[in-house]
Amino acid sequence: MTKIWKIKQADEQITDVIAEALKIHPVICKLLSFRGVADYESAKSFFRPALCQLHDPFLMKGMAIAVERIGKAIQRNETIMVYGDYDVDGTTAVAVVFSFLKKTNPGANILFYVPHRYREGYGISTAGIDFAIEQGVSLMITLDCGIKSADKIDYAASLGIDVIICDHHTPDETQIPKALAILNPKQTDCAYPFKELSGCGIGYKLISAIAQHRDLPAETTERYLDLVATSIAADIVPMDGENRILAAFGIIRANENPSLALKTIKEIAGVTRNFTISDLVFIIAPRINAAGRMDDARKAIELFIEEEPVKSRELAEILCSDNFDRKEVDKNMTDEALDILQNDTAMSSHMSTVLFRPHWHKGVVGIVASRLIDHYYRPTIVLTESNGKVTGSARSVNGFNIYEAIHQCGDLLENYGGHFFAAGMTLCPENLIAFQEKFERVVCDTIESTSLKPVIEIDAELRLKDINDGFYNIIRQFEPFGPTNLRPVFISRNVSNYKGYTRVVKEMHIRFVIEQDKGATISGIGFGMADKYDIIASGQPFDILYTLDENDWNGNKSIQMKVIDVRPSAENNY
Repeated sequence: MTKIWKIKQADEQITDVIAEALKIHPVICKLLSFRGVADYESAKSFFRPALCQLHDPFLMKGMAIAVERIGKAIQRNETIMVYGDYDVDGTTAVAVVFSFLKKTNPGANILFYVPHRYREGYGISTAGIDFAIEQGVSLMITLDCGIKSADKIDYAASLGIDVIICDHHTPDETQIPKALAILNPKQTDCAYPFKELSGCGIGYKLISAIAQHRDLPAETTERYLDLVATSIAADIVPMDGENRILAAFGIIRANENPSLALKTIKEIAGVTRNFTISDLVFIIAPRINAAGRMDDARKAIELFIEEEPVKSRELAEILCSDNFDRKEVDKNMTDEALDILQNDTAMSSHMSTVLFRPHWHKGVVGIVASRLIDHYYRPTIVLTESNGKVTGSARSVNGFNIYEAIHQCGDLLENYGGHFFAAGMTLCPENLIAFQEKFERVVCDTIESTSLKPVIEIDAELRLKDINDGFYNIIRQFEPFGPTNLRPVFISRNVSNYKGYTRVVKEMHIRFVIEQDKGATISGIGFGMADKYDIIASGQPFDILYTLDENDWNGNKSIQMKVIDVRPSAENNY
């Protein structure tokens, strides 16, 4: 599909101040201005994140109460249950808090619980609370869930269980759970300065507070930073503020002194180079998520807390097998969904996609929804049947709040939750058709025309002659990349094929060398972009959008382009 190219505009006054202070390339100054850097001090903070820049965990509302209650539970030898969600954020959070409490309190009665995606669903479940009662639990710590579970918290309290909620999802305005303590910076009356921690990030702040209160060595908490970084990468939270600091030091930990779980997965995946944040997203996270998608997320936590290498490898191989199965199911479902859309003439005129098949796998509906948007760029919901209900996941497009659209259909739903770009829902089968029709009406009435085509935001125009080791080394210092700190996208105009060196690789990809002004050259690769071969090989000038990375071939390293899009120069009128 045709994509809109949009070049971002920087505040020239700010970029001039940065240029004067740092004496660096003007394109770098522009990139820094987009990230809130305005002077030398903020630039220093950006390029040199430090753990000492993290906020005092006791600034978070409820933290003092939580730390005191956990301390009393340990002292009294009470049974504590750590309860978390079944995705990467939830399982890493459980592993971090559970392992910290066990290691710093030998002999303490601590257990963990994660709900089964299909039998219990998201969040705190009645079955989970009943299990806690069976085990004699008197204190439950929830991670990455709980803020939407007021009724379940009441149920736990009625049975004599105190609950500490650690959650990063937005609280309801009216239904705030009556927990002993709530650790969530998004509470309107919480003064904690950074609001966008992951669920595991909040768990990390909890153990940091306990360590601070007990004057424990820094290593007792810092040893978990690679898992915190994994949660930040996988949960797609903003990569700024505390998240960027935690992720930066988590990547260092993952490469220099990783947890046994990450080390084992890395070995099985055959990765020998240093990890990047992208590796956490595309190598670690899918394997961890696969446990909960295909079977039971408890296996992921068991891997995270395992300390025996042979057992760790056995668990990691099970997760890798689950991930292989997930890929097969994902592909089959996506192919079937695309076939439905291609053969449904009525749906071709819709502004939304809502598909339902009772046999589809609940664990991958969100992934399939995202893949459908790659082909049909519109708000998309993929639904299946589970325990007699229709349930599924929604994914959105640029600038459209899909949670709000689903909220407007709330009268037809049993429950729902989510945020701007993604959401989940459950409804009765008899409401399915009415929901499809109402959701389509809501989308038609509220979506802007600018949301109907994918937009590629371009950070800056770059001349090929300016791409050198010095420039690239500064770009690398922008890492770790993520939302609010995305890998910079550049445009170079009027470039051309260099000496005809362009070829299709493995029928899907293109490799090339291009030049500009019959001078500077650079090699590049476009994954899945074989359809752009004719534009590059034509001999006519073209414009190219790309990011920069390092190509390592047999120990020879060089800067290369990773292509995002290509157009003949004559077609561009932006």
